[in-house]
Amino acid sequence: MWSLLTISIAFITLADAHMAVWHPAMYCFNGTTPGQVNYNTDDATLPLYMLSQSDYWFHGINKCNDFPPADGEFLELPAGASFTVEIADNRGVTSFHPDSYSITNLGGAPLSSSGCIAEPNFHTQNQSMAAGSAFAISYTSNLSEVMLDNLVVFSVRYNTPWLRVITYDVPAAMPSCPADGCICAIPNGCGQPNIYMEGFKCKVTNATSTAPVGTPKPPVWCEEDQSQCVQGPKQIMIWNQAEGNNIEVSGNDLSGDPKSPAYNSKCGFQDGAQDDIFASGGSSRKRMVHRHRGLVSF
Repeated sequence: MWSLLTISIAFITLADAHMAVWHPAMYCFNGTTPGQVNYNTDDATLPLYMLSQSDYWFHGINKCNDFPPADGEFLELPAGASFTVEIADNRGVTSFHPDSYSITNLGGAPLSSSGCIAEPNFHTQNQSMAAGSAFAISYTSNLSEVMLDNLVVFSVRYNTPWLRVITYDVPAAMPSCPADGCICAIPNGCGQPNIYMEGFKCKVTNATSTAPVGTPKPPVWCEEDQSQCVQGPKQIMIWNQAEGNNIEVSGNDLSGDPKSPAYNSKCGFQDGAQDDIFASGGSSRKRMVHRHRGLVSF
């Protein structure tokens, strides 16, 4: 069975460059011009800020969701193992460009006057301060049925984005995908917070469990008191939009910086596979196979 994977990325507007996950199974992989293949597209990186839900959901503002991947293209999510994706500000600097010399590894760029890395736009000062990223899944075959209430974060990778190639772990108890629905999220690290949202077709492979994922709850800021973190399945975070926000923060974090919702312990997310998301206790902690732990760089 296959599903639709989406990606929601929270970033900032500091320069012309922004970041997105790239894979042939993504929506608007070839851009948003009908009948054309744009090897240098950056349509998926358009930042979303203070928009209506119809504009930010699945990147509707520039019709990215109207350009599905080619038939048969899937991002495979191997239960109990890991999968790898590329992140960049333009398809042209990934392995999906016909000229391999254009590939960049990212990481280590100088800081801008704002104090953040702006070229490429990582929205962080260094790898240790990168806020983290996540994938989430919705077990529905109809894109119009994907909602916050059925979209569950299943994998988190701390200290990303930083390198071009990122690896995520999949819970071993993930059941097969009946159809559409996954989301990857990369929150902002500094500057004005926006979100991004891309769509991908995906499927869970090597599934052996039938335990369904539970109904997710909105995360909360819990850096000061981890006992207040939401336990079990959690939603992706929608922030600084005109409607549909599910997390609000104010003041500074423990380091003295303005609070910024992130896919890390500050909002109750653990690094790696999220093993507490199953409605029937389908934990995968003991069965997890870490084929590619952490980041991979070429």
